[in-house]
Amino acid sequence: MSWLIFAGVFALFFATHSIPVRPEVKSRISDQIGARRFGIGYSILSIVMLGMLIWAAGKAPFVSLWPQMVWQRHVVHLGMLVVCLIIAFAAARPNPFSFGGTRNEEFDPQHPGIVRLTRHPVLLALALWSGLHLLSNGELAHVLMFGVLGGFAIAGRALINRRKQHEMGQARWQALNAAVRQAPLIHAPGSWGGAVWRLLAGVGGFLALLALHPLVIGVSAL
Repeated sequence: MSWLIFAGVFALFFATHSIPVRPEVKSRISDQIGARRFGIGYSILSIVMLGMLIWAAGKAPFVSLWPQMVWQRHVVHLGMLVVCLIIAFAAARPNPFSFGGTRNEEFDPQHPGIVRLTRHPVLLALALWSGLHLLSNGELAHVLMFGVLGGFAIAGRALINRRKQHEMGQARWQALNAAVRQAPLIHAPGSWGGAVWRLLAGVGGFLALLALHPLVIGVSAL
């Protein structure tokens, strides 16, 4: 596969991922098919596009920049467990600071959950995923892919903050952010049962990724 095809898939990936940060496009689609269907459809589209991008990077011309070491794999395994736990504790939770929050009107700044640690848990998970895989994949196409995705996740925080301040009003956003900062850094969950299920989901997701890695990616994570 040529670099041109890799670049084309990369451009298509970013074109589709610009939808959630463009309110006029997102609102138009949501009004036509419904917010729930939009969320499900966009999630499927995101997974498909990420799979295409990973496939294209694997098929791009091989140019080695640094070798893979055994210790790098151990770091990736530990880090990916953290990534899965972040996603498990952030999924389907109210988060008015992020583009992915649900039932934001139910958000309680005194019990913000993982939002107390980071306002953008999904972007943090993406940044960690990218950085960890960048460490263990010192081949040019993958360095470009993981480097750009990691940079996109980091830069996206400021972009979403600006958009949310515009939507909510700067005064309201700052007041809500200040209230979250005043909450205990670690507090009892609203539901211990729910917290245990999320913990198990995170660990289960990590084990599933290990099992599916050779089938989906073509290379064993172990």
